[in-house]
Amino acid sequence: MAFTASNGATRTSLSEINITPLVDVVLVLLVIFMLTAPVLESGIEVNVPKTKTVREITQQRMVVTINKDQEVFLQDKPVNLADLPSLLVKPGTDPSQQVIYLEADERVPFGAFASVMDAVKQAGITHVSIVTQPISNSAAAAK
Repeated sequence: MAFTASNGATRTSLSEINITPLVDVVLVLLVIFMLTAPVLESGIEVNVPKTKTVREITQQRMVVTINKDQEVFLQDKPVNLADLPSLLVKPGTDPSQQVIYLEADERVPFGAFASVMDAVKQAGITHVSIVTQPISNSAAAAK
């Protein structure tokens, strides 16, 4: 399709779509998704013990996790057990009023669990909730 300009010159319109910017945008989005996908799926796999009485977690609290390899995590970040007391104390808050959740794999020896509890007590935190899962009806019926 041709157009005539006011000075008499003939110009043609671009009838082809330039897909280079589209490809650039798609590749940038692909890189962004590839970088963020592992972060979204990060988490510590822990098989917490099953109990009959379980309360629903209603508030967001600090979570200390011990996995089956006895590694300690604070909010999904690995920490050294010696550094845990200083990391647990929030500046400007009374540690005796602070509440944390402690989740431990059911295969963790009691000694490792007791060491983490001792680190929590060193921080001055006395309110510790132990995370468990409810026993399902099918598992209870099998016993």
